[in-house]
Amino acid sequence: MDFLKLAKDRFSVRAFSDKAIEQKKLDKIIEAGMVAPTAANLQPVRIYVMKSEDSLKKMNALTRCIFGAPVALLVCYNEEEAWHSPYNEGYDAGEMDASIVLTHMMLEAWDLGIGSCWVGLFNHDEAAKVFGLPAEIKPVAIMPLGYAAGGTKPSPMHSTFRDKSELVTEM
Repeated sequence: MDFLKLAKDRFSVRAFSDKAIEQKKLDKIIEAGMVAPTAANLQPVRIYVMKSEDSLKKMNALTRCIFGAPVALLVCYNEEEAWHSPYNEGYDAGEMDASIVLTHMMLEAWDLGIGSCWVGLFNHDEAAKVFGLPAEIKPVAIMPLGYAAGGTKPSPMHSTFRDKSELVTEM
């Protein structure tokens, strides 16, 4: 598939069918995240795959944005392993690395016919507590994954873009 077509066609799915994701496809989605670039190739990202009834119940208690997905990924990074800037005190690239990983997985999922949604509407500290994550592991986003429910369509804003002149400046 043409990449720009893939990027334009993909949309956030907010209603999922109960059809299970085939393990082979889930493995491919995870692999897409594992090959994503990270700062200095330190690979600090951690992906927690929530498939069990118990883990999905916990996810649903953290956010209303699981939308009935059969799988939810909790994407985090290890703060101790992330690249730390020598020029900007207190800055590390962990959240950026996790964002790149999330994007790779979302696009791979769509290419496989599986929907997803980037979810930031949850308390990161509470998620870490609920799932017993070590202190150095920092949650970034939740990504529900699954086959879209019938009738699911993009939000009305999906194809609305600012003018290039507002976003791009040549210097």
